[in-house]
Amino acid sequence: MTSIDKGYVHVYTGNGKGKTTAAFGLALRAAGNSLKTVVVQFMKGKHYSELDSVKLFGSLIKIEQYGHPTFCGFTDPPDAKDVQRAQAALSRLKELYKEPPCDIIIADEIITAMMFKLLDEQEVLDLIKEKPEGIELVLTGRGATPSIIEAADLATEMRELKHYYTKGIQARKGIES
Repeated sequence: MTSIDKGYVHVYTGNGKGKTTAAFGLALRAAGNSLKTVVVQFMKGKHYSELDSVKLFGSLIKIEQYGHPTFCGFTDPPDAKDVQRAQAALSRLKELYKEPPCDIIIADEIITAMMFKLLDEQEVLDLIKEKPEGIELVLTGRGATPSIIEAADLATEMRELKHYYTKGIQARKGIES
């Protein structure tokens, strides 16, 4: 049984930096209140610093990756193995609904997976609709559709105003990776 009476649906979207960071900030705040978070990462399979950070929280924050170590191919139609990985992540989310071992579920990059046609919009809408009452659900990724935003209780758009990446600065360990 979870500790949250009424869970809500958050969407963190947009072209700006900070969607996953905001979701992890929520997990950090929740851990400070002894709430448990499971992060299911779509499209991410390589090592990121957050994998090491969550070890400091013991059983309060857990990350499960369902992506290829090099993110995923950007092909149309998408690679069948990338679709299979996204479907496995979606199945895992549904499993977490059945016997919730956590209070918060973060579906990291699920919206991007939808944008790259690894998932159908209806599958994501069904995930929102089927969410148990006592779970907080966070969806991240670029390209949230109007239907996804409408289905959410909270939607935040990260809008890039300026980014040093445009000057050739690569992702830095501990800041972007």
